[in-house]
Amino acid sequence: QVQLAESGGGLVQVGGSLNLACVASGSIFSFNYMAWYRQAPGKQRELVGKITSGGSTVFADSVKGRFTISRNNTKNTVYLQMNDLKPEDTAVYYCNAGLRTISYTSRAYDYWGQGTQVTVSS
Repeated sequence: QVQLAESGGGLVQVGGSLNLACVASGSIFSFNYMAWYRQAPGKQRELVGKITSGGSTVFADSVKGRFTISRNNTKNTVYLQMNDLKPEDTAVYYCNAGLRTISYTSRAYDYWGQGTQVTVSS
């Protein structure tokens, strides 16, 4: 069984910064990627940023230049550093991972965390 646990959300003023962390635990064999999504009230969940096993990253246009994503492979942790936050960044942020478990290495599955609230106040 695999679990993803996010932390680091909270209330911040416009222009402020937050650093989200997501720790993956359980019988993990390998990662294909780890990613952050977000969902604002009344909107669809959208990709914020993604980092592959090779270290390549992609970001939504709305966060390019403000957000960075990094990982600590030894700790099975991915981070989302968010700078210059705007009110439109307010959302629940979800951690997502595509990974293979020890018991089933032939195929990767998607796993999701419970989410962490980020609120940017003006």
